[in-house]
Order: sequence, then structure tokens, then C-alpha cells
Amino acid sequence: MITRRNWLKTLCAALPAAAAGTKRANILFITADDLGLQLGCYGETRIRTPNLDRFAESAVRFDTAYVAQASCSPSRSAMFTGLYPHANGQYGLANAGFSLHPPLRTATIPAVLKKAGYRTGIIGKLHVEPEASFPFDLRDTNNAATRTVRVVAPKAGKFMQASDEPFFLMVNYSDPHAFRREDDRTKWYFPPQVDGLPERPIMPGPKDVFPFQQVEDDGQWERVAGYYNAIQRLDYGLGLLLEALEKSGKADNTLVVFIGDHGPPFARGKTTVYEAGLRIPFLVRWPGVSKAGRRQEMVSTVDIAPTIYDAAGVTPPIAMHGRSLRSVVGSGKGLWREYLAGEFHFHGASPFYPRRAIRDSRYKLIHNLRSGSAKPSTGIDGDRAFALSRMPRYEGTPARRAFDTFANPPEFELYDLSKDPVEFNNLAGKPELKRVEVRMKQALLEWRRQTDDPFLDPAMIEEYSKWKNPAG
Repeated sequence: MITRRNWLKTLCAALPAAAAGTKRANILFITADDLGLQLGCYGETRIRTPNLDRFAESAVRFDTAYVAQASCSPSRSAMFTGLYPHANGQYGLANAGFSLHPPLRTATIPAVLKKAGYRTGIIGKLHVEPEASFPFDLRDTNNAATRTVRVVAPKAGKFMQASDEPFFLMVNYSDPHAFRREDDRTKWYFPPQVDGLPERPIMPGPKDVFPFQQVEDDGQWERVAGYYNAIQRLDYGLGLLLEALEKSGKADNTLVVFIGDHGPPFARGKTTVYEAGLRIPFLVRWPGVSKAGRRQEMVSTVDIAPTIYDAAGVTPPIAMHGRSLRSVVGSGKGLWREYLAGEFHFHGASPFYPRRAIRDSRYKLIHNLRSGSAKPSTGIDGDRAFALSRMPRYEGTPARRAFDTFANPPEFELYDLSKDPVEFNNLAGKPELKRVEVRMKQALLEWRRQTDDPFLDPAMIEEYSKWKNPAG
């Protein structure tokens, strides 16, 4: 069990653990901003994603993967530390004043690998504080520039080929995140093309309705189609990047991990603990270890840091919440987790609406920790779905009921994902599911205790309900 007392004590210098003469793996870690499961290899039919689909054929594709928190900075903090945000301190966005706890600032992936003799690089978004905790030899964090995907691969290729020393390179694509309009920074949109990509953007139409929303008008069709076009642009860039890796001559000794940093920037997705917010594509190709194919084991982005340390032959600097994926991507045999958890605290500096969620292979439980005393935000990055759900034509529909729950959640929500994958029908309190609900509540409480969730203490919730950005 990792407790607040002992995980701080486990902090130590990272020591190379590879045997003498062993060739340590390179690591290429790729993220796509706000990418959910809208890829061909995950069943998407509205667009084609040939490069990602081709990569998925050579990799392990996890059917069920969660981010730790569906908000950029907290999500990435969990990847870098192997700890859920409730333990690492990055409760919300970096620009809202949140940062890693001081004892963890030498325990990030680049800090650990640099000590172990790796060259470290980042292209695109970092967005975790403090930046000094991330000692990159190559630091190209102009996030907007990665939308011009043609420029990313040459930079990455140059870094990969610059030395024979092992490398850790993190490439973070901005797509398919929404843009702010230059002429009005309060408005968001998805341009149909950037630098001529995608070459054939799809046009908006009635097919552009997300199942987890089921509300629409012309504006929403345009927004969803724009999101799909951003994914097509991402796919093109990913193809160029993997080609650069092949040209470097190092592909056969490079662990490649591809993920989304959380789900789409649409209501009931990003900034929630619904499946559309937490679930992401998760692809792993580990030469000499992984066996390509689909895996049913449930994985989390807290598993990324321990996996990278394992591939690098480096002793983990702290006790982590995640586990190396070596056994899962290899034989796929052995015990793995029965439950998969996610959480939420903040996006910006407000509102503070903490949630905890846990699922098994069928059921999902959500605990809204401030139900009755606060409400979550109903919008994200300009999405109008909640406002659309208020229109008279949706009265009495499952979509209206789902958005009612979204805007004013009860303390507990329970969903049967086998029958209701979009979480429209809250089953909490149903007598016929009492035993399931009790079991899921116990599993959630046990996970929170094992990971030493400080928000089990009501005083902690009260303290952060008054949060103000210290930078003003």
C-alpha cells in the first residue's frame, strides 16, 4: 500500500539497472491532445486513419484504457510520475496555479532518465509545473506549432539520429484540440484544414453526432466534423513521425507508446469521469517484448512511467500507482487489475468539482464528492451541447435526462456499460443492483485508501473549495 507517509520516503536517485553490455531501449512517447476513441482501429467509421491503423496492427491495442484525469495538466502529471493527480499535486491546469508536490520534482520521467544517461527531448505541449522538473536536452514546447504536422517529423528525426546514446523523446500533437479564434479569443473552432491538411476534409452533416451527446444542430455538426478533420491531420503527421523513426535505423530498439491525453473537448467528455472523457486509445509497440494484437486487460496512463523505466532498465525512483505493462503486452498471461479508476478535481481555477470513478468489465460507479453543495461546469472549449439539450425537442428524451444528470449530478451514478456504453441510464439506487452497487462502492473506497487519496478527508475538500490561483 502506498501511503502519504511512505511514498515520500521512497524518493531516491534513479540508478541504471541494466546489465553491463545490454543495449537499453530508446523511448518514443506520443500524445494527441484531446483524442478519444475516434480512430479506425477503435471502430470509427466516419473518417479513415490509415497510419494509426497500420501502427496498431504492429502494436498491442488496449480496448479499455483510462487517463488518470480528463484534463490536460493533471493527465500528463500522472504519465510523468506514475501517480494519480490526487497524490502528485497537479489537481488542475498549470496556468491555474497547480503544480507537482516538491518531493516529486526530481522523480519525473525526463529527470530520472537523464540521470541514467538518456538524451531527453520534448516537442509540443508540456503543461505540467514546475517546468524545471523536466530537464529536456531538446525543449521545443511551442504547442501551436505541432498543428503544422509536417514540421514535427524532421525535428524528431534529427534528435533521434543526433547520437548513439539512448533517447527519450516525447512528441505531443496539438490536434485534435480546438483552436481559439485569432479575431475573438473567446470563441473556439476546428479549422477544416491547416497547411493543406487534411487533403480531403469531410463536410458537416447529420452523421456528425457523438453517441455520448445525441444532440445536434448545424453548428454542432460543423464542430464535430472539424474535430474529425483534426484527427485526419494528426494521422498524417503520425505517419511522417513513424517514417522518421524507421529512417533513423533505431525502430527495432525503440519502445513506442501512443495515447490520447483524454477524451474529446465536448460536454460529457473532457473534464468529466464519463467514458468519453477518461477512455483513450492506447497503443504499445515494444520490440522483442510485445506481441501485436488486442488486449482486454484494463490499463491506465499511470502505467506509462513504470513501463518506460522497465524498458530503460532503470530503478523506479518512487513507489508508483501504476505497473509495467511488460507482462501484458508480451504473453498477456497472469493476474492484472480487476478494477480501473479515474478522477477529477479542477480544470481551471474553478469550479472545484471532485469526482471519483471506478469500473470493472461491466459496471461503472461514479462518486460526486460535492453533490448537493456545488455543480460542475456544463461547457468545455466552446461546446454548445448542453445548451442544445435544453431545447424543447429534447424534452423527455434520454439525451435530456443524461444532460440533466451531467449538470446536477447525484452523489452516486451507476452504469451497466454492457447495455449502456454512453452512460445515459443511471442505475444507482435500483434494488435489483444493490449488491453490485455495494461491491463497486467498496472497490472505490479501497482504491482511494490504497492510493492515499487526501480528499477522503472532508477538511481537504473544504480547503480546496476556496481555491484561488496564487498567481492571481
